[in-house]
Amino acid sequence: MKTRLKNSLAACVLGALSVSAQAQVSDDVVKIGVLGDQSGMMADLSGKFGVEAVKMAVEDFGGTVLGKPIEIVSADHQNKVDIGVSTARRWYENDKVDLILDVPNSAIALAVQDLTRQMKRVVIFTSAGSADLTGKACSPNGMHWTYDTYAYATGVANGVMEDGGKSWYFITSDYAFGHSLERDAMAVVKSKGGQVVGSVRHPIASADFSSFLLQAQASKAQVIGLANGSGDTINSIKQAFEFGIMGSKQRVAALFMSIVDVRSVGLEYAQGLNLVEPFYWDQDDKARQWSERYFKRTGRMPSMVQASNYSATMHYLNAIKAAGTDGSEAVLKKMHDTPINDFMTENGRIREDGRVMRDLYLFQVKKPSESKRDWDYYNLVRKIPAEQAFRPLKDGGCPLVKP
Repeated sequence: MKTRLKNSLAACVLGALSVSAQAQVSDDVVKIGVLGDQSGMMADLSGKFGVEAVKMAVEDFGGTVLGKPIEIVSADHQNKVDIGVSTARRWYENDKVDLILDVPNSAIALAVQDLTRQMKRVVIFTSAGSADLTGKACSPNGMHWTYDTYAYATGVANGVMEDGGKSWYFITSDYAFGHSLERDAMAVVKSKGGQVVGSVRHPIASADFSSFLLQAQASKAQVIGLANGSGDTINSIKQAFEFGIMGSKQRVAALFMSIVDVRSVGLEYAQGLNLVEPFYWDQDDKARQWSERYFKRTGRMPSMVQASNYSATMHYLNAIKAAGTDGSEAVLKKMHDTPINDFMTENGRIREDGRVMRDLYLFQVKKPSESKRDWDYYNLVRKIPAEQAFRPLKDGGCPLVKP
């Protein structure tokens, strides 16, 4: 009789604990908002296939956390700051979104960073690039997950400088992302005794780069640095090929380029380019296994951002489970305290400024004759350890970092 009573009491206690844990989920649902570019020049980098990666993560997690359903909403910010911010505000205030994810376009990301701080929610930037997100604009509520302009600009610029490219001319996208790329690459060039002979800025989503390329060609700089991204980089490289710059004494350095850009440009044009990425689908067995699953679902190999959307979602959901609540303060602490180990990251960690510290990789684009199958585009040049890849914590100007 006593044993049955004890068992009954134990069951009641466990049941109460379970109910208590479930009650810690606000609005009885965990809601993730994927804010991205689904129709513009960055749609290939994440877009609708980035949303699929989040759905894949939620399905793999089991569809619920702490006994409550996980829901996903998504929207196209159309690369307009007002649309991006108004969408984020509506999600936070009316739709009770707990996490905003993705957010390409650094101008929009910086605005959403500020809004998320005010609303005391969580934002994870998997596709925005500006290093200011963990610098002067850092936030206790934001994490910069995948890459940043400092790491990419310095990684590529260092490699080109070591290979003899001493004088530079920059073609720069005229918004926060391009400005950051240019600034950080210029700093490397100057610190290593190189020379910046000039620069020109172009509107985002430009179609015609002829005047910018002719100015760069006339500068006689050894290196034309492309401080832009996605469609702008693709058009720059294709038109540089048409002007005879590719393969000439001048060389083109793409400070930001991803596998989907290489695919769009084609190996004939892109061969020999050096680029930095945190993830390549064929880099090891774990990456290949996950990527083949993703390929079966979408018909394409993942970009670094699409892989990051999955990785960040899983880390967030595991933090809710471990914390026993979806309250932002507890979840953020658990995310910072927990190492990141998955198919794309080994022993990663979230620094106090929100920067995810992970190794990056310098790749060289293969010649067409070297490629054995579709999406087989890269040769590994070297690994760049996290501490070398990203800006030192003390140098970013983040007010969260204690002197």
